[in-house]
Amino acid sequence: MFFLSVFIPLICYFFCIFFNKKIAEKKIEFFISSLMTLASLLSIYVFFSVTEFNPESQIIIGNWLSSGSFSIDWSLNFNRLSVLMVLVVNIVSTVVHIYSIGYMHNDPKKVIFLGYLGLFTFFMLILVTSSNLIQLFLGWEGVGLTSYLLIGFWNFKDVANKAALKAFVVNRIGDFGFLLGIFAIFFIFGTVNFNEIFILVESQENTFFKFLGFNFHALTLISVLLFIGCMGKSAQFGLHTWLPDAMEGPTPVSALIHAATMVTAGVFLLVLMSPIIEQSEFAQKLIMIIGALTSLFAASVAITQDDIKRIIAYSTCSQLGYMFIAIGCSAYGVAMFHLVTHAFFKALLFLGAGSVIHAMSDEQNIKKMGALYNKIPVTYILMVIGTLSLVGLPFFSAYYSKDLILEILYLDNFDISIHIYIIGIIVVFFTSFYSFRLLIYVFHGENKSDEKVVAHIHESPRIMIYPLLILSFFSIFSGLLFKNYFFGFESLSFWGTSIYNIFESDISYAVKELPLSIKKLPFLMILLGFVASLAICRHLIKLNLYLKQKLNLIYMFLKNKWYVDEFYDNLVVKPTKFIGYGFWKSIDKELIDNIGPNGVSKLIKKFGIFISSLQTGYLYHYALTIIIGLTIFISIYFYS
Repeated sequence: MFFLSVFIPLICYFFCIFFNKKIAEKKIEFFISSLMTLASLLSIYVFFSVTEFNPESQIIIGNWLSSGSFSIDWSLNFNRLSVLMVLVVNIVSTVVHIYSIGYMHNDPKKVIFLGYLGLFTFFMLILVTSSNLIQLFLGWEGVGLTSYLLIGFWNFKDVANKAALKAFVVNRIGDFGFLLGIFAIFFIFGTVNFNEIFILVESQENTFFKFLGFNFHALTLISVLLFIGCMGKSAQFGLHTWLPDAMEGPTPVSALIHAATMVTAGVFLLVLMSPIIEQSEFAQKLIMIIGALTSLFAASVAITQDDIKRIIAYSTCSQLGYMFIAIGCSAYGVAMFHLVTHAFFKALLFLGAGSVIHAMSDEQNIKKMGALYNKIPVTYILMVIGTLSLVGLPFFSAYYSKDLILEILYLDNFDISIHIYIIGIIVVFFTSFYSFRLLIYVFHGENKSDEKVVAHIHESPRIMIYPLLILSFFSIFSGLLFKNYFFGFESLSFWGTSIYNIFESDISYAVKELPLSIKKLPFLMILLGFVASLAICRHLIKLNLYLKQKLNLIYMFLKNKWYVDEFYDNLVVKPTKFIGYGFWKSIDKELIDNIGPNGVSKLIKKFGIFISSLQTGYLYHYALTIIIGLTIFISIYFYS
């Protein structure tokens, strides 16, 4: 049961690759859907088996590496943290697989696409069930590789190829930091096995080592290096630029990457390594600051975007910032709580956006839509559910997780926490504004599409709607169902030793006793965001134009995504290309080529020309050459 919950997606991949075009497509679709549904059911069984009966279970497949006292097993570790991730990943992946059958129905490579989804899921499951850093890094890199294949799946589009390459390259920058973190852990602890590392953490609390004349606190350096790796995978500010461009892939890819797999890997890693993170106040503050900056950046940019998928992509970036803020506050369980609720409502929003795009004949600009609420009513209701969960309306899932992050942040003891809290509240307003702005432009007002597009607007087929219904259930109820497991006194027994958990009943009591004004402030910001979006998008058009004219610099700053891409282009890309061109011209072309292959070929050519010049075709030239040669030979013979 445990083994199959991880390896079924890999079986799906090989089945799709080997039997593509050998078996009827419908049979492959049915088989893959059935297998992934089985994987989800097994994940539920594994989750309750571990959380209710057995706190931890490990399956050792075999020894992987062994050298002296250093040994790494290829194994699957099932503790409270990993089975939660297995559950979420498999459920979201299953609904994405089923949805893809309808969404990609006209694509000739649909079966290959389903195979890639399975491989992507498998690597994520390997990542979350690893018992050591090397195996985790294998899953980490596997997720990066398969994301490249999926983002660039429509390789006939040049923009998709560039987006896939950008995601791959930017993530390599973060992965370099992660790899250095692994080396540092092995250098300090002498092992890469998680259980052994966590036992030794407290003994290394005061360990420093010298490098380039500076003393570094070992656990702080490790924490920062690991966080750099997470910044790439989880698209935190500075290494976030790949995420919006990843929208060039098929919509099911966007849902899987943003909901439960790739971007959540960074959050999972830091929660997993929480015993180390907890030993460094500097690292915690850094994580909080970057998380807050990411959340503010992404939310502010989203309010000016017009592409439906990019708006939702930036909302992912913003919500990930909340999760990192929670990690910085030592609220590791709460970070996982928001990860779980976010997985369901974000998958719902992306797949709902895919349903809209499907209805609109692949149109993605929200300003070319409108009045769709009565043409695709089921999709409309489901998108409303996803939106209300995203903004954190009371009794929807994010209300329990996101508001809890803000409340814990308000109570946090760090000197920067109150400033981060203010940013978090501002982000609530931005989130409400861009979320309701999307709904208003897409589903209300007048339709601005061509008549041909309007004539073909239709509700998505049932195979695309049913997965959305499943996600809508979790988007409403997952917060209510899981809230007691992730925070408070009960969380101690739920998490066990799988994470560093310091929130006992007194902290839970402090949250409950917060002033009503603090508890209701996020709801007030949601209402303000709704009113602002309604006023600007529909009722006060003059106000909209006035704001654009008076605040044009701010508008363009946000529209151009804080000019981060332009900054990198001018600071990194262009100088690198200039230096590279200089080296190519002066060293590669002028020096190496002229001395190397070109120089040798020119020398041989000149020598050949010289030899050929001797072949004149005149008999007396040859006779003279023979006489001269004979004279030289006789002279050498007699004089020697």
